[in-house]
Amino acid sequence: MYLPKLITGATLAAASIMPASAQVPPAAPATVPATVPATTAPTAAPVQLQAPLQPRAAAPAGPTHGPAVNAAPPAAPPSFDRARAEVHALAIVRAQAELAAAQLPDNRADDDTFIALREAARAGDAAKADSLAVRLPQYMIPSYVEYYRLKPRLATASPDELRAFLARYQGTAVADRLRNDWLLELGRARDWANFSQQYPLFVLNDDVQVKCYWLMARVARGEKVADEARAALASPPAYGEACNALMVSLAQAGQFDANDLLVQLRLAGETGSTGPAKRAAELLGASDTRAAQAVDFPALAMARGIGSTRAEHEIYLVAISRMARSSLKLALIAFEKNLPSFTPQEQGIGWAVIAHAASLKHDPDAHTYWSKSAAAPLTPEQMQWKTRIALRRLDWKAVKASIEAMPGFLSAQPAWTYWLARALQAEGGAARNESATANATAMYRGIADQHNFYGQLALEELGQLITIPPPGAPLTADEIAPMAANPALKRALKFFSLRMRAEGMREWNWEARKFTERELLAAAEFARRNDVLDRMVYTSERTRTQFDYTQRFPAPHSDILSPTTRQLGLDKAWVYGLIRQESRFVMDARSSVGASGLMQVMPATAQFVARKIGLDFAKDKLTDLRTNLVLGSNYLNMVLENASGSQPLATAAYNAGPGRMRTWRASLEAPMEGAIWAESIPFLETRVYVKNVMANATNYAALFDNKPQSLKARLGTIAPRGAQGADLP
Repeated sequence: MYLPKLITGATLAAASIMPASAQVPPAAPATVPATVPATTAPTAAPVQLQAPLQPRAAAPAGPTHGPAVNAAPPAAPPSFDRARAEVHALAIVRAQAELAAAQLPDNRADDDTFIALREAARAGDAAKADSLAVRLPQYMIPSYVEYYRLKPRLATASPDELRAFLARYQGTAVADRLRNDWLLELGRARDWANFSQQYPLFVLNDDVQVKCYWLMARVARGEKVADEARAALASPPAYGEACNALMVSLAQAGQFDANDLLVQLRLAGETGSTGPAKRAAELLGASDTRAAQAVDFPALAMARGIGSTRAEHEIYLVAISRMARSSLKLALIAFEKNLPSFTPQEQGIGWAVIAHAASLKHDPDAHTYWSKSAAAPLTPEQMQWKTRIALRRLDWKAVKASIEAMPGFLSAQPAWTYWLARALQAEGGAARNESATANATAMYRGIADQHNFYGQLALEELGQLITIPPPGAPLTADEIAPMAANPALKRALKFFSLRMRAEGMREWNWEARKFTERELLAAAEFARRNDVLDRMVYTSERTRTQFDYTQRFPAPHSDILSPTTRQLGLDKAWVYGLIRQESRFVMDARSSVGASGLMQVMPATAQFVARKIGLDFAKDKLTDLRTNLVLGSNYLNMVLENASGSQPLATAAYNAGPGRMRTWRASLEAPMEGAIWAESIPFLETRVYVKNVMANATNYAALFDNKPQSLKARLGTIAPRGAQGADLP
C-alpha cells in the first residue's frame, strides 16, 4: 500500500508555519524580445537537382540580396583589454553622474512611471514612451530612461542620434543592448553599410539573427561564408526573418547547393519548424505548401504520395519523421510500403528518422533501425541518440564508433568525452590494450577539473571522490567595498527591486565579465549580502582557481528546511540540489506554466499535496516561503516513494511528471547504470535537470558532511519495474 511519510497539517500548525495569504504580482518576463516582422524575401530560382548529388565548392558569387556595400569592411575591433582601457575614463564620468542620480530618494510613483515606460517601449508605442520619459527628468537610472524612449523609434531615428546614445553610454550594458536592437533594424532594412560599421562593436554578439544578418552583409560584398553559415544555421526554431533570408542569399550567390538546402529541410522537419521548411523547399523548386503540410499535418502529406523528384522524396521523409513522433507504427507501414522507390541514401535517411523517433520512445527495435541507417547523413541530434541507444545496450564498440563519427564541436562536449573514455576503457580492459586505457585516462583527466556531472564521474573513474576545494583567503572589507559602489551592480539591485529581472541580470552579468577571480568572489559576497542568491551562484561559478562553495552552493532557510527534511526522512543535500536547479533561490520565481516559489510547485500539485497532508491551502499561499518549502518537500517525498527510493527517478518525476518517469522505467529490460539512464532521458530539459540536480546534491553532501562523496553511488542502478504506482500530479 502506498503510505509515504508526510508532514501533516497539524504538524504545520504546531510548528507555527501556517502562513498568511501573500499576494505577489507577476514577475517580469525573462527576456525583452526584439520584434522581428515577417517579410517576404525575393524569390530565388530553384537549385537544380542532379543525381547523385555531391558536395561541391562554392560557385562564384551571384546576384546580391539587398543594396551593394560601397564602404570598405571596418577595421577589426580592439581587443577586450584594450577596449576596456580606452573607455575607462569615460566610464568613470558616467559612473559619477549615475551615482549622483542614485543618491536621490526612492520614489514609488517614479518607479511606477519607469515600469510603464519600459512597457510602452516593449509595445513600440513611441508617443507614450515620450510622454512618460519627460516625467522622469532625475530618475536614478537615466541611461534606461533614454533607452526606453529611443527603442520604439529605432526605425525612424537618425543614425547620428543612435550613435550619440552609444557614445554617451559607451562600455555599458544598455549601450550594447541598443546596438543589438539597432543591428536587427539595420539588417531588416538591408542597410549593410551602417550594419558593417556597428557589428564589430557588438560586444556580447549573442544574437543568432544578428549573426545571420552579418553573414548576409558579407555575402552582399561577395565574400565566401558558406562554412560559417552551415555552423550558424543549426537550430531552425531560432531562425526568424534573418536566418531564413540568409538561406536565400546563399542560394542566390551559389554558396549553398541542393545538399545544403536538403540539410536545412531535414533540420526543419526534426525540430517542427514550418517556416524554414517552406523556405528550403521553395529554394529546391518544390512546393512550400507541401513542405508545411509535412511538418504540421504529416498524415495529409503522406496521403499525397512520395512524388517524383528528390526534393519531393525528402519532403515525404519529413512527413515520415513527424508521423513517427506520434505513431511509430503508421510511419513504419508507410515508409516500408514506399521503400523500393527511394535511393539507398534516401532509405538510410528514412530509417534514421524512424530510429530517432523510436529512440525517444525507448523502443526495443531502435537499435535495429539505426543499423539500417548506415547510408544516411545524420543530424547532430540523431548522432547523439544513436550513441545513447548503443549506451543502453552496453555496446561499447558502437559507442566508440558513433562518438568518433561526430563533428568536433559535438564530440568535445564533456558528455561525449566521458563516454568515449568509458568505451576506450572497456576496449582496453577487454583486449588488454594499454594504449586504449592510457587514452581513456587522459580523457578523464581532461574533464575531471570541471565541477559538473561528467567532471565528477570522470574524477571517480580516476579513483578519486568528490570533495570541496579548499577556500582561498577570506575576503576583506576593502575588496567588497568597491562592489557596493559599482554603478552597474547598483543598477542591477534597483532592477531586482522592481522585479525587472531581465534588466537586472543583464547589468550584473555584463559587469561580472570584467572581474578578476577575487573580484568575482567579492561581487558574489555582495550579492549574498543583498539576498540576490542567484547572482551570487552565477558569479561565484565563474571562478576557475579560487573557490567558495558556500557561495556556489548556498543553503538558505535551513531553519525551515532542516526540520522538514528531518521529519520526512529526506536527504537535505538532495533537496537543496533540487532547489538550486529549480529556482536558483529566487523567492518569487515563476515558470511559464505557472510553477511558483523556491521549489517551483504547480498550483494543482500544491492542492493535491495540501489535501494529502491536511493543510488548509489557498492558491495565493503558494509563494509564501514556508508553505512552498513544506508543500514542495512533501511532494518530493511522495515521488521518491513512487520511485522506490531512487533519487534519479524521483528527480525526473519532479520535473517531467511521475507518469513519464514510470513509462521510462517500464521500458527497461534489465537494471541500468544510473548515469546511462540519465543520459538517455528523452526530454532534453529533464535530462539536463536530472544531471544537474544529482551533481548539485553530491556537492551539497560534501559540503554538509565535510567528507568525500560518490556521485556514482548516489545515481545507483535503475531497476526495471512495471508502470504501476500511485497517481501523482
